[in-house]
Amino acid sequence: MSAVLESRAQGPTLRQRLAARGIDGATLLVLPCVALILGLFIYPFLYGLVLSFQPKDGSLFGNYARFFSDPFLYGTIFKTLRLAFPVTLLNLLIAIPIAFRVRLLRRQRLLTTLLVLPITLGTVLVAEGMLFYFGPQGWFNRILMAVGLLSHPVSVLNGYWGVFISLVLTGFPFTFLLTLSYVTGIDPSLENAAATLGAGPAARFREVFLPLLVPGLAITFCLSFVQAYSVLPSAVLVGDPANATRVISIAAYQAAFEEYDYSMASAIAMIMGAVQLLVVVAVLGCRSLFYRGPAAGAKG
Repeated sequence: MSAVLESRAQGPTLRQRLAARGIDGATLLVLPCVALILGLFIYPFLYGLVLSFQPKDGSLFGNYARFFSDPFLYGTIFKTLRLAFPVTLLNLLIAIPIAFRVRLLRRQRLLTTLLVLPITLGTVLVAEGMLFYFGPQGWFNRILMAVGLLSHPVSVLNGYWGVFISLVLTGFPFTFLLTLSYVTGIDPSLENAAATLGAGPAARFREVFLPLLVPGLAITFCLSFVQAYSVLPSAVLVGDPANATRVISIAAYQAAFEEYDYSMASAIAMIMGAVQLLVVVAVLGCRSLFYRGPAAGAKG
């Protein structure tokens, strides 16, 4: 009895005070994740940001002034956007109808496995396969010449279209998996209710599916765009890294490992991240223009 009275006199313990604020043992499990984010993302980002303001000439903004005053450097932003935007849109446009079809199939797992197979091969292996398939003596030219569509081999590789095809092959599985998860997350009873009220397939997609899919498709677009914008191996192996496909990651690589200017490489990486962030913010901001309201029944 005396112990209880003594405990009440001392007030609540530290555990009780933390629990009252929503901090308990389960909450502390988040700490390893926070440590990983700090160590693998926040610290490298801050280190690179500080390093970008330490150019060789000693001025604070020397790297950024050099980048935006040299057309050979700032032009890489637009060359990368010229690749990333069409590839992302094409992957999304292909993934949507396939995802709608796959969700109705019984052997969904088998078909999904076949569609996502390219993502397991890796960018380098896909590029190597393209060198054999689309080369002057590859199957692509041989088949077209055999059926009379071509009189001589055409060059698809070592330029814009080589990198474009490579990004579509490697980026589609990622886009498809995300789109499929959103499509299958929509409650089928919503479509059945719309059909019962007389809505046709086009009207059901426009009035039921599209509003629920827009938030998820915006996220899918952002993630696929970031993946395409960071292209590097394809731009070198099947592109024209000195001109048409000299993307911004190549400029950062050359600054770091050919000029040994890590400060300049960090500045290019910061600019690359800023462009990606601007596009992501713009897309997420625009999604509210298409739909305002609850998104119940869909993941996203």
